[in-house]
Parts: sequence; structure tokens; C-alpha cells
Amino acid sequence: MSKEYLLTGGAGFIGSNYAKRLIARGAKIIIFDNLSRPGTEKNLEWLYSQYGPNAFHFIQADIRDSKAVNNAGRTADVIVHLAGQVAVTTSVNDPREDFEVNALGTFNVLEAARNSTKQPVVLYASTNKVYGGMEDLVVEEQVDSYRYRDFPLGISEARNLDFHSPYGCSKGCGDQYVHDYARIYKLPTVVLRQSCIYGPRQFGLEDQGWVAWFVIASILGRPISIYGDGKQVRDLLYIDDLLNAYDAAIDHISVSAGQVFNIGGGSENVMSVWAQFGPILQRLLEHPIEVSYANWRPGDQKIYVSDISKAKRVFGWQPTISVEKGIEKLFSWVKENQRLFQGD
Repeated sequence: MSKEYLLTGGAGFIGSNYAKRLIARGAKIIIFDNLSRPGTEKNLEWLYSQYGPNAFHFIQADIRDSKAVNNAGRTADVIVHLAGQVAVTTSVNDPREDFEVNALGTFNVLEAARNSTKQPVVLYASTNKVYGGMEDLVVEEQVDSYRYRDFPLGISEARNLDFHSPYGCSKGCGDQYVHDYARIYKLPTVVLRQSCIYGPRQFGLEDQGWVAWFVIASILGRPISIYGDGKQVRDLLYIDDLLNAYDAAIDHISVSAGQVFNIGGGSENVMSVWAQFGPILQRLLEHPIEVSYANWRPGDQKIYVSDISKAKRVFGWQPTISVEKGIEKLFSWVKENQRLFQGD
């Protein structure tokens, strides 16, 4: 008998991709989303067009509504909690809403799981932002990038938490609640601290989803601003590899429950945001791209790379799609679906 999945934020970038995978597998799924984020309605329409009106159950509601969350989670075997406020800049402008969506919303999900008779698996999409600015690490500048002097594999889960920005605080609050509910209430919860996920169905904006944003802007000829020197480094993870991590964590819940994992491209899939990414885009476009430069944004790290060895060790997961291949796949999707972005 197949599991029933509740995907909060299920009409978003990650959620709609996971919904597609689960529907194709024959799973019963509930998509819970308030459709507030740009692109969510398009993703929902896409799922309906691909699989028909009865392929999943859709609930349009807000994660801050505890009663709605409780009702949605009543029959779920697995809750994948993706709903959230996702941009640092937005959190700075409106910290109360950021707190209510991310911290209170996550608490609502956990309480729904605790109140359920099914003892559901709860997967929480956390963020590398829980590690803060990491100013104590020695970072070395190279020709087109930065590198850690002392951490060739990146940052592991052993790193002390240091919430920085309202977004870091709200996501970190949820992160720790999810971790603690495994200890206190014996819920099978898993925290995944995600790093720079990209791929199709991502309606990237300048302040969030920068990989998709650069691809979309370059194809549509929109202005691109680079904050800082463009040499800051991130580890990139293609969406299919992220969903493989979700599956692996769920399939190995006997060992993943109560654990925290860094999930990103790792040291094998790093790229500087423009010094290395720009030339790839220009090759795909077959013409130069003009960009403007602006000051560094507050809290912007020169480098963040996840050490993903724990996930490999515990449930056998590692990325399979290289950065260059993943960018090519995203580029092709945007090129073929330009109409989706014309009205943005």
C-alpha cells in the first residue's frame, strides 16, 4: 500500500517537482499551499495539465492556520514541510511575517504530526543560513573564486549554529524544533539544511533563487546586477538530486530519524556566482552578457560549501548531476518555456 504524502508549499519550485515524482509513482498526495509566491499558480496548472484533476488533492490554505494544517496532516504518512518565507531581504523588511510563516508555521506542522495517530515522517527543508556569517573561518581569494583554507570538503553539521538575519532566526527556530520533536515526542523527523537548489519550475527572483534568476534574465535580456565582486562561491544542487535525498532519507528513516543533514552540491559542485557562472551562460547564449556591479549585500558570505559526507554515510546519497550539466538542463527548460516569464 503506497504512502500518503502531505507537501506543504507543494505548489512551489521544490514541491511541484516532488509532486510530479510522487504522482508518477502512484503515491497519494495532498498539496497544501496559499499560492502567495510568484509561479505557484503556474506550477499547479502544470501539474493538473500533466496528470489530470484527480491526481492529487489540493488545499489552498496558509501554514499559519493551525486548524487547516492539523486537518491536512491527519491522514499523512509523510509530511514534507517546504512552505516558508524564503528571502533574507524580505525577512529584514518584515520580520514579524517571516517569524510567523517560518517559525510558527513549522510549529503548526509539528503539532499536526504529534496529534496524528500515524506517527508520520516529517522532513523539514532547513537552510545553510543557520550557520550565520562564519566570520571566524579563513577564506582565501583566488582568481575567479574564494576557498576555505581549512575545510576542503566544506562545512559539516558539527558547525555551531549562529542565526544571522530574521530569516536565519526563523528557519533556525524551526530547524531546532523539528530536531527536538524527535527527542521529546519520538516523532521520526529529519532536518535537511539545504544549499542552493536549482532546476526547472523555479521562478527565481533577484533576492532568492539566483541561479534561475540569472538564466531567466539572460535569456529574456533583462538587466543583471552582481552584488559584490561575483567571485563568491556556493555549492549548487540540481533539483532531481535533492529529491533523491528526500527519498533516501524517507526510505532509511530507521537511521535518518532525529538526524540533521547538510544537503547541497558539496565540494564537487561549486561555482562562483558570476566569475565562473557568467562564462557558462555566455557560451549557452552565444553572445556576451552585460552586467552591472553593486555593493556587497549585508551578511553575504564569500563562500559557503556543504560537507555532505554524513548523508552519504547514513543513507547512501550523493549528487549525480554536475553543475555544468544541471545549468544546461535549466537553460533548456527556460528557453523552451519563455512564455511563462513574459508577464513577470
